[in-house]
Amino acid sequence: MKSLVPFRDINVHASTSHYAFTSPSSPSAQTLVVERPSGDIRLNDGALLGAKRVSSIAGILGIIKLRLDKYIIVITKAQPMGRLKGHMVYKIIATEFLSLRERPLHDPDEDTYLNLLKTLLKTGPMYFSYSLDITNSFQRQAAANPSLALWQRADDRFFWNKFIQSDLIDFATGATSGSSLRQHGHREPGADPFILPVMFGMMRITTTRIKSTPLTFVLITRRSRHRAGTRYLTRGMDEQGHVANFNETEQIVVLNDESRGLGGIGVEAGMQNGKVGGFEGQDMQVMSYVQTRGSVPVYWAEVNNLRYVPDLQIRGVETAAEAAKSHFDEQIRLYGDNYLVNLVNQKGREAKVKQAYEQMVRMLISSPNEASQANDVTDEKIRVLESTQRSHEFDRLHYVYFDFHNETKGLRWHRAQLLLDQLKEGLLQGQYFRGVDMPGDSQGRLEVRNRQVAVVRTNCMDCLDRTNVVQTMLARWTLTRQLIDIGVLRPGESADDDQAFKILFRNIWADNADVVSRSYSGTGALKTDFTRTGERTRAGMVQDLNNSITRYVKNNFSDGPRQDAFDLFLGAFLPDSSSTGSSLVFIDRRPVLIQSIPFVLAASWPLRLFAILWLAIGFWCFRFIYGHGVLYVNWPKLNTPRWANEGYQETMGAIRQDKIIGSFVARHERGASTARISHLEEGKKRIQ
Repeated sequence: MKSLVPFRDINVHASTSHYAFTSPSSPSAQTLVVERPSGDIRLNDGALLGAKRVSSIAGILGIIKLRLDKYIIVITKAQPMGRLKGHMVYKIIATEFLSLRERPLHDPDEDTYLNLLKTLLKTGPMYFSYSLDITNSFQRQAAANPSLALWQRADDRFFWNKFIQSDLIDFATGATSGSSLRQHGHREPGADPFILPVMFGMMRITTTRIKSTPLTFVLITRRSRHRAGTRYLTRGMDEQGHVANFNETEQIVVLNDESRGLGGIGVEAGMQNGKVGGFEGQDMQVMSYVQTRGSVPVYWAEVNNLRYVPDLQIRGVETAAEAAKSHFDEQIRLYGDNYLVNLVNQKGREAKVKQAYEQMVRMLISSPNEASQANDVTDEKIRVLESTQRSHEFDRLHYVYFDFHNETKGLRWHRAQLLLDQLKEGLLQGQYFRGVDMPGDSQGRLEVRNRQVAVVRTNCMDCLDRTNVVQTMLARWTLTRQLIDIGVLRPGESADDDQAFKILFRNIWADNADVVSRSYSGTGALKTDFTRTGERTRAGMVQDLNNSITRYVKNNFSDGPRQDAFDLFLGAFLPDSSSTGSSLVFIDRRPVLIQSIPFVLAASWPLRLFAILWLAIGFWCFRFIYGHGVLYVNWPKLNTPRWANEGYQETMGAIRQDKIIGSFVARHERGASTARISHLEEGKKRIQ
């Protein structure tokens, strides 16, 4: 019988002609062989001889082809994070790249590609389980087909290593090459246990108690692999309907769970009839509540130019209608009714984003009905936009705008309760998931007692700081409701009444905010002092200032390489291996004079005491850099945004007319006007 779950122990046998992967605990299983240097994949019924070295790994992360070579990325170290319903969950700590060439070739572009990938894998929080599909919520797991291999059940959005697993997936499904497939072209289930789905995001599993009732409290945030990237380089939505910074957060409570802790390596041996312990006469219960966040689903962008507030661009809302339909069609199919909570400011530059979102919702729903509430501060503290009837699926969209900035300024964070009051009816109707162990079920499935039929989709500009505050509030309210429903709390009581759990809950949600923020903006979240303590503190404000400054620096000078790493790992960019010689994709092609101005500025500072001339030069350099900031932003080199290319061309055109340096730049610009974007010819975009 073929294994439906990945092998939890794999040995790598390396030789000059191949890499062979075996599972010591499954001696009858086939050996996976990757030929060197071709990368052809096959299965062997017995062990292969001639290996120079043997090493043990936690799993195969995937196979990636760069410019000169293919690499097998293996997980060499994984940290146990805890058990979820008896299944151990691990965090990836260390990886290794196995070159298919016996003598790896060195090239500036190849080395940069490898460094980008290694940095991403070192800093990106990635998790996996050998026996539990952590890419899916418990509600989706309950509806999954247990006869499929674990990777086949994985949610495509959160299967983060799917692109680099494509060689193994194609081989297992009989889709493409591999030496055995050239002859047969059939399904190879023996490859399934070598395919390990990995999730990117946040995972926290904690054993605790509320009012003497022991339970396991879990928080999982899954980041979508579609339109993944950094803060100012991925905004809005793409043509396929994927939005930037889309995350699904699932809050889970497990009762009667005696499988907690880090002991042991497996779940199968300890499971009988789908139960893992529990109090006598009581079945294990799982309750979960899912929320989502994602960028405003229209075509918009913010263009870095070294100013603290970037330029905002919004394309016509009508042009994004089809993509928005694709986006919300998926959201409704997966989650049911969508309560679209919008927290952007209604004044200033953010007002354009608010207006575009509302225009899009009006286009999608039939018979739109709008209502707003005012107070002494603003004419629109809350705006509700929804259909008066249900004639098609998009009438399941319920838009709720909340003026978060005005309502909570002056440290009046309790005013966010106004939004909760507005959403309560939808939260009650939307329900939550509840499942109970099924006695006699050998696969450990849950008997569904309750389903979540709606979701709250929250956004602000970044879908970070304001969104974190609101999601934490909704999660706390829902948790109290769940515990009252099952009798752990009495009506009128709250989960916050238990002081120890209150502190735990706040810190876990604040940690979640930091993880999501670091992945997108490069720093921890703002306002986490309120999430952790329930109030704003001076220390928290100082930390927010530090994070804001750090975000400015990283978003302008560090996010380009981070975006390149995402694009490379996720398959949004495919290195060109057809050309000979180095293509120097990452070389700085700006005119030398433009590159030198920051160095002249730096040199003018220590010389300021010796010559007024240097002060004048320094001032001119600063003014030039600040006025032409788009030239000094560290843009991605692989998939440079359209607006970055347009901004570069426009700025260079203006500089050529400059009375001081214009003629010099025109004479010495390398590659003329196309120099900055010529590297785009070196790769192709791919949507997996």
